[in-house]
Order: sequence, then C-alpha cells, then structure tokens
Amino acid sequence: PPQRQMGAGSGVIVDAEEGYILTNNHVIENAEDIRVTLRDNRSLEAELIGRDPATDIAVLRIEADDLKDVPLGNSEDLLVGDFVVAIGNPFGLGQTVTSGIVSALGRSGINPEGYEDVIQTDASINPGNSGGALITLDGKLVGINTAIIAPNGGGNVGIGFAVPVNMALGIMDQLIEFGEVHRGRLGVTIQDLTPDLAEALAVDELTGAIVISVEPDTPADQAGLTAGDVIVAVDDETVEGSSDLRQKIGLRRPGDEVEIVYLRDGDRKTTQVSLADGGG
Repeated sequence: PPQRQMGAGSGVIVDAEEGYILTNNHVIENAEDIRVTLRDNRSLEAELIGRDPATDIAVLRIEADDLKDVPLGNSEDLLVGDFVVAIGNPFGLGQTVTSGIVSALGRSGINPEGYEDVIQTDASINPGNSGGALITLDGKLVGINTAIIAPNGGGNVGIGFAVPVNMALGIMDQLIEFGEVHRGRLGVTIQDLTPDLAEALAVDELTGAIVISVEPDTPADQAGLTAGDVIVAVDDETVEGSSDLRQKIGLRRPGDEVEIVYLRDGDRKTTQVSLADGGG
C-alpha cells in the first residue's frame, strides 16, 4: 500500500489575533494534514486558507491562545547590503537563525511561470527553511524564504531567495478574502526590447516590452495601445522587459488603475488603464 510521507518546512505568524500564518505553497502542496509546531512545542492542526503557486505563497490558520506575531517591515525600504536574519527549520533541526546581507533585489527567472520580484540573500537558507522569516536586525519581517540555488542538490552555497513581505501580504489579503488570487490583465502579447529591435523601431530606450498584438475589448485596446508600441514604465517604475511587465501587471488586482508610459514613432506617451480580471 502507499506509504504516508511527512515533510517539514517553516512558517511565520503574521496575525496573532486571527492565527494567520504565511508559508510557501510548495511546503504544503498536496498535503492531506497540516500541523504547526510552535516554539513552545505546542502542535496544532492548521487550516489551509488558500495558496498561490505562482508566487509560492500559502496562508494557514491555527486556533490557539498566547500567539505572538512578527512585526511587519516594508520590503520596499530594503537596500543591497542591508543586514538580514533568516529564521526557519533547516533539515528539521527546529528553530534556527542565520545571518547575512541583502545580496540583490528584484530578482526573477527562478520560476519562469511564476510572478517574481524576489530578494536575494547570502544568509544560510537550507531545505526546511522554506516559508520561514527573513527579518531585519530590528526584528521586522521583510521576506518569506522560498528557494535556494544548490548545485547537485546540495545545501546552501550563499544564494537564497525570499518573497518580499509586501508582495506576500498582498497575496495573503486576496487568499483570505477570495480563497484564490485574481490578477490584473492588460490584454497584450509582448516581447523583450532588444538592441536590434530598438534600432529598427528608432527607440533610444535600452529596456522595455514591445507590444506584438492587442486583444480586442481589453484594457490595452480601450487605452489605444497598438502593435509596435514599446511599454517602458508602469506607475513610474521602469519596465525591464516582457517578464517584468507581466509581473508588474499580474501582481495588481483587477480594477486597479495604472499609468502606462509607452513609445510610439519616437514620441513618449502616457495613458491610464483600468486592469481587467486575468483569473488566478
């Protein structure tokens, strides 16, 4: 007969009053039973509120007295070189603390199918740390540890990644409200702006996303975007390429108003777009 398997990961209590816990989707994916072991050794059954594979975030809920949550920080305030601490359950050892710095910000490409804008750190993150807290030296939560680069399946080599807490909290709000995530949709097919394409389109910008086609009756169509336009910014944030634009739009809620800056025939134009519902 099939054997039951057990897996161990980490989680962060972010709302002690309601008992909400942030963790990674891959920690609880396909789980039939989820139990949370607290620092005081209490073991509690957890309810899965919702999960989002695209950002690798899941929300659990437990019922218990005397819970403590981690104070929330602002991941937008992080700078490369800031000192951070990772807390988790590496290799099932229990609560373990490691330290390091923020190595880079805005990393993507870890999961090409996902929505990423992750923090890179050299604080030791190992199997079992997934879902744990990345905090600043003053104790503020700034990330949820999610992945490592480990050649040959080994342990930490100083390259770990965490979902920024601002992104995780936005996903959590939707999971609590809807049980799933509704993503914003613009309605365009895009590709990266390369040097050759920039020259062909007489564009001076080095980064951006070229609109290949526009779907009828979508926000992009209603805003007047057409094939050949080069989208270079969303709400004053530079668009680095097609995947970056996908993330900037997909991490917004349907109905959100965004400002799109694009180039057409050498002219810089701006339009306001109300995003459609792109589903989960």
